[in-house]
Amino acid sequence: MREILILTENELRQAVSLDMPLIDLIADAFKKLSAGKVSMPPILRMDMEDKNGEVDVKTAYVPGLEGFAIKISPGFFDNPKIGLPTTSGLMVVHDATTGQVRAVLLDNGYLTDMRTAAAGAVAARCLAPEGATRAGVIGTGVQARLQMQALAMVRPIDTVHVWGRDADKAKACAQDIERLTSANVTVSSSIAGLVRDSDIVVTTTPSRKPLIDASMLHPGLHITAMGSDAEHKNELAPDVIAEADLFTCDRHSQSARLGELHHAVGAGIVPEDMPVAELGAILSTPKKGRKSASDVTICDLTGTGVQDTAIAIHTLSVAEENGFGTKISN
Repeated sequence: MREILILTENELRQAVSLDMPLIDLIADAFKKLSAGKVSMPPILRMDMEDKNGEVDVKTAYVPGLEGFAIKISPGFFDNPKIGLPTTSGLMVVHDATTGQVRAVLLDNGYLTDMRTAAAGAVAARCLAPEGATRAGVIGTGVQARLQMQALAMVRPIDTVHVWGRDADKAKACAQDIERLTSANVTVSSSIAGLVRDSDIVVTTTPSRKPLIDASMLHPGLHITAMGSDAEHKNELAPDVIAEADLFTCDRHSQSARLGELHHAVGAGIVPEDMPVAELGAILSTPKKGRKSASDVTICDLTGTGVQDTAIAIHTLSVAEENGFGTKISN
């Protein structure tokens, strides 16, 4: 008879939070992914158009780690109308030697939120101008708040601009970001104005139509786009990819299949064989990244299974050390 550890969202929140060690953990996972040391299959995805919902399944095996995670991540975008969060889900941790289930992490999307925010910080630390002080975030959800919190850990951000379709949500988001970062936070009336006034812009929406076009770009700008994780989602106009001095992503094959690169190639704006350096490769070889303060850089984050395995194994280790969770026999 074997035991399986069940961890609740509250226990997982006690075990891990958004901090520099987590950012470093995700950076290391990206390095291993780009170095070819990770086995990571394509995302398994199911759309439920009549429910305005989707489900993603991600996983990865990282040699050297004692386990691997399989994550089931639903996103149901009408949920806020009935008082429920958009995302939920869980991670199942398996032993890397035997394949046996070790733990079930009932995180309701918390660990995904943490690793996604950490990835945004990794991208900014790797690509954004070192002295960048002005940030802009497009979107008003949980990730908008977390992305600015994470960004402030790696760059000296003192000003944040927020844009959202709903003015009341944008105002509430701005207030939360101000509390989380101590920056001066304002609500922008337009995306063009937000981009103009920012050194770093993070897009955090499920938009199906481009929000930023090439006419908004300016020297020294860095954009992290993290909303396009499906073929129908698109935050950056194809000409943005073409005009940037550097386009990078977490996983080339994913960006080309369902991310921002997918739309640029489909529109015929950039060639299908466009050279792309993954974020992990730039972390390992900085000369592949930003070459001057005036460069316009883009990072497309579609979300990877290696991030999920990395944070799941780390969190499980912390939880076990602290005696968190409930063991069941199976």
